[in-house]
Amino acid sequence: MAHKTSAVSDEPIEVLIALYPKFNIMDFAGPLEVLDLARHDKNDETTKAFDITIASDEPKVISEEGVVIGSQITYKEAHQRLNDFDVLIIVGGTTETVIKEKSEPLPTIEAFAELQRTDYTRERTLMSICTGSLILAEAGILSGLSATTHPDSMTKFEILCSNAAQRDLQERTDVVEDARYVVNNLRFDLGDEDENPYIRRKSDAGRRPSVARKGSVSFKGSNGRRESIARRAAMRLGGLRVITSGGISAGLDASLYLVSILVDDDTANEVARVMQHDWVKGLVVDGIDV
Repeated sequence: MAHKTSAVSDEPIEVLIALYPKFNIMDFAGPLEVLDLARHDKNDETTKAFDITIASDEPKVISEEGVVIGSQITYKEAHQRLNDFDVLIIVGGTTETVIKEKSEPLPTIEAFAELQRTDYTRERTLMSICTGSLILAEAGILSGLSATTHPDSMTKFEILCSNAAQRDLQERTDVVEDARYVVNNLRFDLGDEDENPYIRRKSDAGRRPSVARKGSVSFKGSNGRRESIARRAAMRLGGLRVITSGGISAGLDASLYLVSILVDDDTANEVARVMQHDWVKGLVVDGIDV
């Protein structure tokens, strides 16, 4: 298979993790650990691949397990800086209050999606962990997409997705019950078919390393992509990559996938090795998860 080369050599990929009262601490800590361990060069601690910012309404937010986490910015500040972020992560937990009161992070999700709709030349990713997908469903983000959540919340998730589709007069969500994670709007520079690193072929042996796929940061402000901007604009949500995952350990798998596509496979595999985690692949809609 063609080798996928990281396109980001120095600047870290900017990640915003959105917290709310009674979030699940493992849904937060798992992806945080995965992204924090990722390096462009595993032997160089200065080459961190991701810069992570934590947002909540208050300076401190308590998880459903009783653990208190200090946030770095408020949601007001997050909205002001939203265009700085490449990735927005919504963790699971006790989501009922957020959905009922339409409180944060719902407005942040909607604003992040709107950024992509109006600026589809930029690569952005929205990822939910476990029941965080219920918040995405309420926001109407998942209409017309495929998605999953924790198995115990599947019925509630299906109802939220159905209600959102009826409310917004949009297509229904294809709820997937048997996937560790589900990826929509596969986003990378497609290049020539012969160079696409996501297609397996018997003739891959001996092929020169591909540089077809690019990461987020390298494309900031770029107008030179091979991928058609018109095609991207026609994608749902302006091409916003949307990833939903199952429960806690599935969130680790989804986070490793995120590392693999924004950095490279070797880095994702190294993080999995350090964490002693067996990475189980999920479902990539209209693509191949390799």
